[in-house]
This record gives sequence, C-alpha cells and structure tokens, in this order.
Amino acid sequence: MDFTPSRHRGQNFLIDATVARNEVALVDLPPGSAVVEIGGGLGMLSTALLERGFRPLTILEVDERLASVLEANFTGRATVLRVDALESPLPPADAYVGNLPFSIATPLLLRLLEMGIPHGVFLVQREVAERLSAAHGNRDYGPLTIQARLYGEFVTAGIVPRTAFFPLPRVDGALVVYRAAPLMPAPRDRELLMQLVRRTFSWRRKQLHHTLPFVLHEFGVPETATSSLLEAVALPSEWGSLRPEDLSPECYVKLSLALSDLQP
Repeated sequence: MDFTPSRHRGQNFLIDATVARNEVALVDLPPGSAVVEIGGGLGMLSTALLERGFRPLTILEVDERLASVLEANFTGRATVLRVDALESPLPPADAYVGNLPFSIATPLLLRLLEMGIPHGVFLVQREVAERLSAAHGNRDYGPLTIQARLYGEFVTAGIVPRTAFFPLPRVDGALVVYRAAPLMPAPRDRELLMQLVRRTFSWRRKQLHHTLPFVLHEFGVPETATSSLLEAVALPSEWGSLRPEDLSPECYVKLSLALSDLQP
C-alpha cells in the first residue's frame, strides 16, 4: 500500500505516539463516550482513542487508500466513513478529535462550531491555535478569535514540534481543547457582527478614535449619532485611545446589537 502523503490534501501524518496519547488524554470524557475522529491518517490517534475505551468510535477519512487500511486494522472496533468532513453531514458524538490538515483547519473548525459540537480536541498549526485562544489585548487576537468565541472557549494545551510529523511541515503544531460556552450577550445577526469586526480590524494598528466612527458610518450610523451610540453600548471610557485588539468580544457584540437596531 502506497502511503505517500497527498499534497493536494495537505497531509502531514502524525508519527509520534506520545503526542497521540497526550492528545487523547485531553478528551475530558469517561470511557464509553462516543467520539468522532476527523482524518484517521495512519491510525495512530485511532489506536490511542480505542486504548482509552472511547466507543463507539467513528473515523472520518476521505483518502480511499487510508480508509481501506483503517477498515482492515480496526474491524469490529471502529466505523470508518469515507467522507469529506468539510462537505458531508457528520455523525453526532460526545466529542470530536482530530489532527486537522493545516491547509483546511480553520474552515473545518468553524464548520464544527456551527454544528454545535459540545467538546473537541484538535491538533492544528500553532498560529491558528494562538489566534483561537488569544485574549483581547493580545497581538494574536482578531476576527477568528471573536468568531470562535461566539460558540465556546479554546485553550492551547501544548506545542507539537514539526518533527512529530511526516513529511515535515513548515510550522509547528499545537493542541487545542474546545468546550461549548456561548458568548453572552448573543448577537442577533452573526454576519453583521463579523462584518463589523473584519472592517474594524482592517485598521488593526490605528487607534479607534481615528477609525471606529468611520466604520460605524459605513453601517449607517450618522456622524451626529456616533457619540450617543458608543455611550449606549458602554465601551471603555478610554476607547478612543484603544486599538481593535483591545475591545473584548462582548464589546463587539454590543456594537453589533446597536447596529442591528438601526437596520430597517
């Protein structure tokens, strides 16, 4: 069987069993819990999941070569589905676990969040992990942080060196743990919120007193109403000297709620 990694699928196989066991140890569920593994690869993570007693285990693997081997190796112990996790309906589970291809990690994670998954442990590129788990005021904080925070909380649980993969990727990976914990207050219009966030962060390095009134005007707020709107959403009193990364997700949600009130 040819195990040459597929470039167009961004395959970098995990070859360090210790990393796989550490990843599975982060799944905060008892044995017997239902787990979906995204991207079975060579089966290293699958083996660690079964050793921990997670059953039923469902392995999603779009690569026909790998799916055949996984079916042979885990007959009677796991179900292998030959599906694309980015496009196909995914089975329900108590947790979702996976070493995600670096090239599609972000859209795949966002799809899982939109599905409402309760818990997950994922190996992603280090940069994505840092953005997912960043606190406001941190240089890694940005639109992805806020979008993820609408659904729950990510914590970076450890760095995985690039030497743990074959072929060697260009960057290190990181383990992240996700727990569903919806942000309050909840936005009424998530697309409006993210448009506001992305527009504000397009001037990441500028102070808000230079940019925020202009952004709000783009969303239909008259210049004469800017001050009263900002007072109504209770931004920090020093908001004008802050930059986009200094506003919490809650602040952006409050701004989006005020904007949605102005929509016809």
